Amino acid sequence: MLYSKIEGEGKAFLIIHGFLGMSDNWKTLGGQFADKGFQVHMLDMRNHGRSVQSEDFSYELMVQDILEYCQEHALQSVNLLGHSMGGKAAMLFASRYPEMVDKLIVADIGPKYYAPHHQTILAGLNAVDFSVKPSRADVEAILSQYITDFGTRQFLLKNLYWHEPGQLAFRFNLSVFNKKIEEIGVALPSELIFEKPTLFIRGGSSNYILDSDIENIAEHFPLMKLETIPNAGHWLHAENPALFFQMVISFLK
Repeated sequence: MLYSKIEGEGKAFLIIHGFLGMSDNWKTLGGQFADKGFQVHMLDMRNHGRSVQSEDFSYELMVQDILEYCQEHALQSVNLLGHSMGGKAAMLFASRYPEMVDKLIVADIGPKYYAPHHQTILAGLNAVDFSVKPSRADVEAILSQYITDFGTRQFLLKNLYWHEPGQLAFRFNLSVFNKKIEEIGVALPSELIFEKPTLFIRGGSSNYILDSDIENIAEHFPLMKLETIPNAGHWLHAENPALFFQMVISFLK
């Protein structure tokens, strides 16, 4: 069901990417975690990367996918890290199956509801007409009309691949995301609590985790700890990978 890249030997450490991302986004950090004695599983979530394309898309389904992945790989006890959408999936999985998760790391997302805010990105992606067989440069030129941030464009362009000779395509399932975009912002069910060590890492320049959110986070994750990476935005692990790595490793020791 889920495609993954596995590196290293030791304690299982699952990493879940964010919306429109894939396992490749974590290749460098994943290798560094593997060097510290972990067996790192970098997952492609459903409708992302090389994993299954499905008309169904929700956090509950993502949690079921993770559970089946763990069963398939005989993983009974894991550390779990998720960024953004992946953080929401990780929070839900840990809350539903606490016996399977030793430590949880959530990167720049909280358990609260987030209103849809990817409209401009989706508009840019939908503006690409692959029937005219655009080049990579053509696709970037189209996206640049909608998405001014260079880093965001490069992040999205990593999803381009040669579907067949001369024909590019996106790896993610854009048509499903157009229909199901509300699912990305769904809140963690209010009754769920995970009573094991949990590290939240936020970007100092990001507005995803506000000081006013901390009380709500602590209600769901009473053993939570919050760290901030100064001057980093939502892609904090890419903007300051060295500090992000150090924070995670210190927490896992």
